[in-house]
Order: sequence, then C-alpha cells, then structure tokens
Amino acid sequence: MSEVERSVYLFFPYVMASKPHAPLMKKHSQTDLVSRLKTRKILGVGGEDDDGEVHRSKISQMLGNEIKFAVREPTGLRLWIFISAVLFTATALVALAFPSQLYEIVFELATTRISIRLYGGALLSISLILWNGLYTAEKVIIQWTLLTEACYLGVQFLVTSVSLLEMGTLSNGAALLLLSDAVFLLITLSYYGQLSRRPKKI
Repeated sequence: MSEVERSVYLFFPYVMASKPHAPLMKKHSQTDLVSRLKTRKILGVGGEDDDGEVHRSKISQMLGNEIKFAVREPTGLRLWIFISAVLFTATALVALAFPSQLYEIVFELATTRISIRLYGGALLSISLILWNGLYTAEKVIIQWTLLTEACYLGVQFLVTSVSLLEMGTLSNGAALLLLSDAVFLLITLSYYGQLSRRPKKI
C-alpha cells in the first residue's frame, strides 16, 4: 500500500464522520388515510357495536356513548315526563299552600297541616328530579327519573290502600287517587321497560 493510499484510508473515517446525514423521512400516519383506517380497524372503532352505536374512539367504546340515544327515544317519552313534572309540581304547591283542604278533598277527613306540608315538600323534591330528566339526553338519568317516579307511585298506592282498609271508608277522592296512581305507575313502568330493553342484534 502506497503512502497516498494509506493517507486516504486513514483520513476516510474522519470525512464520513464530518459529512452531514440526510434528513430522515418520517411517515405522517395521522394524515395517511390508509394507515388511519387500518389503525381504527385494529382498535375496533368506527363500526357499530352490539347496541347499534358508532364510536369515534376506543374511550367512548369502553365508557359508552349516550349522544345517539336521543334518536331512539320511545314515542311520547318527553311528553310523559313533562306531564308528570307538571302534576307533581302542582300537587306539591297545593299541599304546601292549602294542606287541610287537599286532605279533606281526598279523604273527606280533617288532619294536621304539617303532615300534608311535608308531603308537599317530598312531591316538590321529586318534581325537581322530573324537570331535570325532561331536559337531559342521558339514558341512565332518564331511567333513574322514571324509576324514582314509579317507586313513589307504588309506595303511595300501597300506603293509601292500607290506610283506607284501616279506616273502612272509600271516598271519591281516594278512589280517584288510587286509580290515577295505578295508571301513572303502569305508564311509567312501560317507558322504563322500553328504555331498559336492549336493541335486537341484526
């Protein structure tokens, strides 16, 4: 090996080390449509699940997505919640303002005002839940709203029935109260059952 060749051979690594590298070409997978579709397919998002909901991300798929619920509401659900809220609010205000008159109309008996006012306060609290359920789009909140109303109506029906059996009398107002409790309870449970029912798989 000549002196020139030896010098080039020894100097070559320094030349390679000092030579700037070409910039690396990065693949922007976020803008690559094919890569994004492949990623979403692997994650299992973008398609319909068993409930018929389309999830935009894995997080919404795991936690659930209630935004699409408003499209599949049972017919007349909002109207029923509105009617219930109005009736509960009206009865609560009458019980708070005119407790003795309300009890005398229903049971045709006299009673203390404080018990009827407490009853009116309970109705007013439930009516606030109903008003909140009227304007929400969350399926779970609407279900709990209907369940709260159904529980109250069921308890009121049982308590009123037992009280009338103990008194041995049945006034027109009490009969109307029992009938309305039964009708309201059936309609509320019907809506609750429709919301709790899972859609059929295709």
